[in-house]
Amino acid sequence: MAKISPLMILPPVIFAAFAGLAYVGMQRVDPDSLPSTRLGQEAPAITETTLGDLPGVTPEILRSGDVTLVNFWASWCPPCRVEHPMLLEMQDEGMPIIGVNMKDQANSALTYLADEENPFAAVAYDPQGRTAIDWGVTAPPETFILSGEGEVLFRFTGPLVGSDYEQRFVPELEAALAED
Repeated sequence: MAKISPLMILPPVIFAAFAGLAYVGMQRVDPDSLPSTRLGQEAPAITETTLGDLPGVTPEILRSGDVTLVNFWASWCPPCRVEHPMLLEMQDEGMPIIGVNMKDQANSALTYLADEENPFAAVAYDPQGRTAIDWGVTAPPETFILSGEGEVLFRFTGPLVGSDYEQRFVPELEAALAED
């Protein structure tokens, strides 16, 4: 009887493992979503480093008693520029929005907000992206809905525009405001 080398068995076993992982990944309910590990938990801290002379973020602002949005953005980010008018509209409607400027140059960010108007009640400056890492942010823009007690209720990746925004973000925001 011929002896089978373990090296001959290894490639089919590796292929079967990859095929199994791919199958499990395709069975997810919404393969396009990026679930947040923070949902249902207290919001992580936000750096208290301010952007220029703009009001900074304090721990109390995240637990203000009102539903609050936390928006991670950068001046170099084209989708962030696309969503900016929606942020201004939400601000006009009384929605408190906390901005976290990430991996950006302070002068560029300040110039952008001066030119396009500032929709944020407070702005944190996160040039190294440490706060973004703590929040699980993959790339700007990302927006989180927080309860009045500072609990993360929803995470939305991408700009706040279009049908994805209308079909996923708006219902979550309305539900959060209804419970407030």
